[in-house]
Amino acid sequence: MFRKLRYLGRLIVIARTLARHDALFPLQQFDAPPLVMRLARLFALRSRKNRKRRPGERLAAAFEDLGPSFIKLGQALSVRADLLGEDIAHDLDRLRDRLPPFPFVKAKEKIEDQLGRPLEELFESFDEKPVAAASIAQVHFATVRDGETIREVAVKVVRPGIAEMMERDLGLFYWLAAMAERAEPELRRLKPTEVVRTLQETVELEMDFRLEAAAADEIGEMFESDPDFEAPAVDWERTSESVLTMERVRGISMGDRAALEAAGIDLKEVAVRVIRIFLRQAMNQGLFHADMHQGNLFVKPDGVIVAVDFGIMGRLDRPTRIFMAEMLGAFIAGDYRRAAEVHFAAGYVPRHKSVDAFAQACRSIGAPIRGKPVSEISVGRLLAQLFRITKTFDMETRTELLLLQKTMVTVEGVARDLDPEINFWEAAQPVVEGWAEENLGLEARVVDGLGTALDMIDRVPRLLARTEIAIDRLSALPVMASETLDVTAKRRKRTAWLTAGAAVLGGLAGAVIMALVLNG
Repeated sequence: MFRKLRYLGRLIVIARTLARHDALFPLQQFDAPPLVMRLARLFALRSRKNRKRRPGERLAAAFEDLGPSFIKLGQALSVRADLLGEDIAHDLDRLRDRLPPFPFVKAKEKIEDQLGRPLEELFESFDEKPVAAASIAQVHFATVRDGETIREVAVKVVRPGIAEMMERDLGLFYWLAAMAERAEPELRRLKPTEVVRTLQETVELEMDFRLEAAAADEIGEMFESDPDFEAPAVDWERTSESVLTMERVRGISMGDRAALEAAGIDLKEVAVRVIRIFLRQAMNQGLFHADMHQGNLFVKPDGVIVAVDFGIMGRLDRPTRIFMAEMLGAFIAGDYRRAAEVHFAAGYVPRHKSVDAFAQACRSIGAPIRGKPVSEISVGRLLAQLFRITKTFDMETRTELLLLQKTMVTVEGVARDLDPEINFWEAAQPVVEGWAEENLGLEARVVDGLGTALDMIDRVPRLLARTEIAIDRLSALPVMASETLDVTAKRRKRTAWLTAGAAVLGGLAGAVIMALVLNG
């Protein structure tokens, strides 16, 4: 009861803020309690100055006023055009994670508490003025001494009290999502509770800087020999749960177009590289930087792209990567029947729906962009249209793809800012086709099949052991005649051995086929 009263109190504060920005529609859409709505309408009577702005702009401004939790919620909702509409989602995507900095003395206390040494011992010099301040943390530049060498570093320090603030508001978000699902059964398909759960997981990962350091280290290792991309090195000695120290990046921000041009950097080439780097991360490695906006990307004088802020990372398993490659390849080739079949094979469209009808829907999305000027071809528009047909085909939201879709749209926006004429599909084609050739050809499928067969063989001893245990337990039951037990035992043993034999034969057949294919 006390928790609900606390949530209602917080809701009134939220309603007042939304009303001040004339952005009450989320409360109306998600069926907030009547008391809250009545108070919100009273607050709204005093607000008229924001009516000229778009709804999404007003909502983004309100979220900024409501603080870190709502900034993160806005970023999570920016991928959900199916929940709020394409225009509002687009405006929320521009929500910038910027807050006033907290005092240097708080940062110093946190660093010394986490690293167990005075600041003066840890760093040769430390700039008290932060260079960036966001909802989770702020960043300071510093230097460290390694013998005779002085290194430049960037130190990220968690914002005081952020964990408690996030925990309070996440509880409220779960309550509202559950209430909305009960009030509007249609919303269950869109999984608002899953949105909150994804937000919670993202925030928990972001607030443990050891995990961010590990992600930066992993992706840096993956791209160690890549000529186009690198990640800054982690200073593990000065990194903990709430403090992250990394190599300082010396480059030009990708958001500073004038500086890039003045440095003689080929913007068209950088735009293509951004798209291909993202796809190489997602398709080749299954691990991608999921916050690739201009503020997190820098270009070195030699054209190498460096990323920072690895707090939000996406991972894709092999089946999902296969789906993405085949789906993108089908749209690139204009093979809409294949695009539909890929969705059905992945289980993204219910079996009772028509493949032909879904292929027609895919054509309605892909055909309008084929043959148009490259400046009008947008992967963001395609994804938004895919969202709009989910209701028609009873498609449930696939939360594992939301982060990928958001990042794809962000990357396209970054590339277009550098080169308005860039064609995402043409830039993506070599990466997608190369991955497909390597991973979807006959040899790759044989290897996958062999792996499945070997896994079955590996499970045979466990299957036999479980069968023997079941037979022993049945034998101990007094309710069955001994003759029946004998028959049951024989049948179970025969079934187990047939299963084992099939698995072994399947594995041997797979090995023979693979050998024939690989040896020409």
